[in-house]
Amino acid sequence: MKKQLTYIAVAFLFTGMLSAQKIDLNAMPKPGPTPAINIAKPKTFQLSNGLTVMVVENNKLPRVSANLSMDRPPYNEGAVTGVSEIMAEQFENGTTNMSKDDFNKKVDYLGANLNFNSGGAFASSLSKYFPEVLGLMADAIINPKFSAEEIQNSKERAIEGLKSDEKNASSIASRVSNALMYGKNTSRGEFETVESINKIQLADVQNTYKKYYAPDNAYLVIVGDVKFDQVKPLIEKAFSGWKKANTPITPLEPSANVGKTEINVVDVPSAVQSVVSVNNLNTLKMKDPNYFPATIANYILGGGGEARLFMNLREKNGFTYGAYSSMSASKYSPEFSAEASVRNEVTDKAVKEFMNELNAISTVKPEELENAKAKLKGSFIMSLEKPETIARFALNQKVQDLPSDFYTNYLKSIDKVTAADVSNAVKSTILPNQSRIFIAGKASDISEGLEKLGYPVKYFDKDANPVAKPTAQKVDASVTIGSVADKYINAIGGLANVQKVTSITSEATTKVQGMDMGMKMIQAKGGKMNMNVSMMGNTVQKIVFDGKDGYMEVQGQKSPLSDKQKAEMSKDTELFPELTFAKSADYKLAGIEKYNNEDSYVVKGAKETYYYSVKTGLKTGEVKSSEGASVPTSYADYKDVSGVKLPYTINQNMGGMDINLTVKSYQLNQAKDSDFK
Repeated sequence: MKKQLTYIAVAFLFTGMLSAQKIDLNAMPKPGPTPAINIAKPKTFQLSNGLTVMVVENNKLPRVSANLSMDRPPYNEGAVTGVSEIMAEQFENGTTNMSKDDFNKKVDYLGANLNFNSGGAFASSLSKYFPEVLGLMADAIINPKFSAEEIQNSKERAIEGLKSDEKNASSIASRVSNALMYGKNTSRGEFETVESINKIQLADVQNTYKKYYAPDNAYLVIVGDVKFDQVKPLIEKAFSGWKKANTPITPLEPSANVGKTEINVVDVPSAVQSVVSVNNLNTLKMKDPNYFPATIANYILGGGGEARLFMNLREKNGFTYGAYSSMSASKYSPEFSAEASVRNEVTDKAVKEFMNELNAISTVKPEELENAKAKLKGSFIMSLEKPETIARFALNQKVQDLPSDFYTNYLKSIDKVTAADVSNAVKSTILPNQSRIFIAGKASDISEGLEKLGYPVKYFDKDANPVAKPTAQKVDASVTIGSVADKYINAIGGLANVQKVTSITSEATTKVQGMDMGMKMIQAKGGKMNMNVSMMGNTVQKIVFDGKDGYMEVQGQKSPLSDKQKAEMSKDTELFPELTFAKSADYKLAGIEKYNNEDSYVVKGAKETYYYSVKTGLKTGEVKSSEGASVPTSYADYKDVSGVKLPYTINQNMGGMDINLTVKSYQLNQAKDSDFK
């Protein structure tokens, strides 16, 4: 009883304290005082070939990492753009001392992580194996084995990647925006093409290695469970044979912002979303007085889920899943960027809101400023728990020419920033009146709205060449929605054969993130459907609908379809919607557009758009909208199946991810009622 009374008394005391202090449990707690920061300096030495080595001893875990980076400005690769990436892939193909298989088996045996890039390398392992891993890293760097066969394999992979990006609006936007900002024939603006990759030969790779992959101005940072006196001779032995290149540094080509903000559009006819980015160049460096105010301004504008861009474009307007900004103080390419992917129909509205926020960021509220400071300080303090952070700080001090107390005073520098400092920093780093607004999207859907915003609108192709405004091709007066549907029906086998089809069963395969996936689909008249998606023989997802009711099963968990889902699915009563086009007022002929690289008639419905080849009549693709998302699908490789032609290659884009389905088999009129139970 005494203990019980004590607990009750404490409860009343705590309640009284809450009442007296009027604590709001929903309010964000105020940050505590700024702590003092003590950052250990790495032990540093330099080899005669120019390689600077920094060692950070940390024995909390029995692991060591080695990070090699080369401080050099970008260089122009010209006709063989992409050669440095092809070169970097070769380092994992063995050395002149060890075959590819032996090299990779050794890395696996040691449980190490070892990879290379065009500007350096990275290795990590348990500390007891680190001397061997360091030796493998050095052997690959100093004694690479370049072969025409492996280079050809790398070229084929690169070309495959380029072809998969041909319809990717994000990839197109990134390529064209860099080309326009810096110039497409400059070191910072050039981009890989199928032609440039095909031109790369063994001699080009060897020449790039000799000129640019060298210890001149290179830094090797060792972090982890090592002793400086023990690791220094290991490094000297491993890397002393790496020869300097003495390649002259080519000055960066001049670049500048536009005199007045303009919109640059790249037409991506298959895009169901527009990739919008607002970019400008600046001269911000980490050692500049404006660095911390500019960093805070960017955080308030687009640094996360509570920043202005996110709250406006997503939370307030629902234009996108997320909108963010970045402020780069890169040594060679400092720039500001704000971006989001938005639905086609709201592209102009999203651009307007982007520019409203960029214009408004020169004024920040006291609570925004304090919150940004707290978040940035918290992130900095948390990063100090990682040993590699100290190494990164040391490298930045060297490369960015920072004062010796830059990081020890980091928190104090944030604390000192005022609203006036932010306003001044914005004037030279976020330039709403001298920005390029890049948009990769479907021009026919977005151009009209964009041209009403008051900015000059210029159009470019996917290779950053200026082009005329894309215009819809005129449809001949003799072409009607009925004639388009008839041409399609005739192209796939004729009305009599099509009307005989009561069900279609298909089995297809694809790869998702490198894993094989299978899909079996049974569709029947009346909207009936059974879809089974499997991986490694196991059902991942299953959807069954009998025309009135159904369920969804995900990893063994079954749940009934919602009324909304059932209503949507029950609308698709025909296996071939083209049979209803001429009878329905829901569809209209909307012109001719490029789809799946073919001129196609466009037939628009309430929530779906269909495309039919002007030349062949076959369906080239469709776009279906549902619950705020649009899913584009393309069709190709039609083959005869019991008198009706059906596509054997189906490409679908879901959430930015391409799913390429290869149909293995079709069966007509084989479905049973039990398939939909």
